Amino acid sequence: MRSALLILAVAGLALTGCGKKGLAGKKGPDELAISRSAPLVVPQDFNLVPPRPGAPRPAGQDAQAAAMEALFGPGVKPPPRSAAEQQILDRAGANSNDPAIRSTAGDSNTPTVNKGAFLRELLDAPVGTLKAETAQVTLPQ
Repeated sequence: MRSALLILAVAGLALTGCGKKGLAGKKGPDELAISRSAPLVVPQDFNLVPPRPGAPRPAGQDAQAAAMEALFGPGVKPPPRSAAEQQILDRAGANSNDPAIRSTAGDSNTPTVNKGAFLRELLDAPVGTLKAETAQVTLPQ
């Protein structure tokens, strides 16, 4: 008797989800309603031009000045570089520009570092792969 009453109660509770309104009496979203969104609009003045090689950059704020302004407010200037910092930047070639860098970056004579078979296999693995076997290194014999 108790089991039959329990089965009827569970079945009745399960059937309450079949109606348009839930247990709280709230109406759910209408799955047949279609809403329209505004179409995409191309701006009227769309005259961007690619940069010319060797041309100066357009006037703008450099990254260091923008960071200083964001941290400390407008009008703040970065402190001058120390002699050691300037020497490191000079040795690294940070102040010299190579106008042909785009031509030499993909050149076969550009020195590269071989990161090994493991990284190559990780990068070649299909997206979403969670199998541990895919990440195992198999060295060529």
